[in-house]
Amino acid sequence: MNRKLANTLAIGFFWAAAAITVAILGTLIVYVFINGIRAISPAFIFTWPHGVNSEGGIFPTIISTIYVTGLAMLIATPVAVLAAVYLAEYAHQGRVVSAIRFAADSLASVPSIVMGLFGFALFVETMGLGLSMVSASLALSLLMLPIIMRTTEESIRAVPKYIRWGSYGLGATKWQTVSRVVLPAAAPRIITGVVLAAGRAVGETAVVLYTMGQAVNLPVTPLDSGRPMTVHLYLLAVEGINLPAAYGTALLLMIMILGFNLGARWILRRYRKV
Repeated sequence: MNRKLANTLAIGFFWAAAAITVAILGTLIVYVFINGIRAISPAFIFTWPHGVNSEGGIFPTIISTIYVTGLAMLIATPVAVLAAVYLAEYAHQGRVVSAIRFAADSLASVPSIVMGLFGFALFVETMGLGLSMVSASLALSLLMLPIIMRTTEESIRAVPKYIRWGSYGLGATKWQTVSRVVLPAAAPRIITGVVLAAGRAVGETAVVLYTMGQAVNLPVTPLDSGRPMTVHLYLLAVEGINLPAAYGTALLLMIMILGFNLGARWILRRYRKV
């Protein structure tokens, strides 16, 4: 096989792999859109479900999803960023740091159903927080923590060395260099990691099913229970009581995740201009 033919075949395989990936995503989006768009209306978004078939809207599930994801981000982000700064800038690179990275990678691969059971045993039963927003947020933060931490660490390591040397050359301390030079330079990638982690949290079902409960409440305090959109979708689909509402919920969930990504891109572009 000559080199020109090998190059053509390789490019063909790459295009085929990319096309398959896009086709799978496109098929999924189109399928959910066609089946869910008929259920979408202002009443579906802003009213409560009622009746044995959960007719009406899904307003409390939308609020519960936003509430628990935001609270989990507030818990996970500072811990993950500070841990990443320590690993990348202050820790002596050795077996202990390697063990911490291995633990973070292992934590990221733990099945969500296992994390849900762990969250139920620790936060709901042992700590007595009950089926609540704070229990679900703490459990979700365990899933988000390794994603944000590893992304932040890689973002900090990607900052060019000469930027640090310039800061030290001007007389800045280690902390001044990290807080005013390194972290702002790495911020776009850090924000991307936070958004990716938030996207996983929004789409989680098992964790919140075990720690938040299934009550259709409008949560006010962190100790209130609720029902996120993923659990509502799961119950409607499994019990088969209202499939149009299930597809409508799935479509809104996809739109919400798309909104997260577009919002993050807007923030990144605005931040880079500054």
